Amino acid sequence: MRTVLITGASKGIGAATALRFAQEKANLILHYSSDRQGAESVAAQAQVLGAKVTLIQADLTTLAGVESFATKLKDHKIDVLVNNAGSLIGRHKVPEMPSSHWEATVMLNLSSVFYITQAVVPHMLAQRSGWIVNVGSIAGRNGGGPGAVAYATCKGAVSALTKAMAKEFAPAGIHVNCVSPGVIATNFHEVFSTPQMLESFKANTASGRLGTSEETADVIEFLCSDKAAYIYGQTIEVNGGMYFA
Repeated sequence: MRTVLITGASKGIGAATALRFAQEKANLILHYSSDRQGAESVAAQAQVLGAKVTLIQADLTTLAGVESFATKLKDHKIDVLVNNAGSLIGRHKVPEMPSSHWEATVMLNLSSVFYITQAVVPHMLAQRSGWIVNVGSIAGRNGGGPGAVAYATCKGAVSALTKAMAKEFAPAGIHVNCVSPGVIATNFHEVFSTPQMLESFKANTASGRLGTSEETADVIEFLCSDKAAYIYGQTIEVNGGMYFA
């Protein structure tokens, strides 16, 4: 029975991924920031599927919050880590961007990935096995939409971080890969995208539709399985043909 840590698991891709791993009756550690009700709902569904669930709250937009979370993780032996937590936080053009926005966005979308991995990987190295999936974004490929400079920069860096970690950890039997979703029908776009923007996204996607959290979770689950035994350091695009690498 594997122990699986998923950050940002109260909704969207994180929630769908939690339910995928619940089907293998994993021990789930689910992180959430502010949506405790959503996290408890996911936990209840996962428990029905036979999983054991631990919920941990942490604000990953601050160094103090990330360090506190990392300290709590050292009490757990993690087999699978899904670094999913992330957000645009807000849209700001470069000339008007507050330094606080840049710092919070970088901490949440990039630095937390490093620090959380740093906290849990010693156990993986000791047992010489483990799976890490970092969740990037199409924004890291195409620069993102209006006012998404900070977010897009972080997501591009997540792909590079994935490759660097894969080189370091692969000799110890640890798989590190990245999933890069396109426009997925989640709360993220309900908050940060207008209906007109979503229609434009559909029109510029070969499949003509938005993706689902479940479709992204399928790829994450695959990368953490024996079927992906020879895949290291890759960024897998899950975007319905919106961008071709």
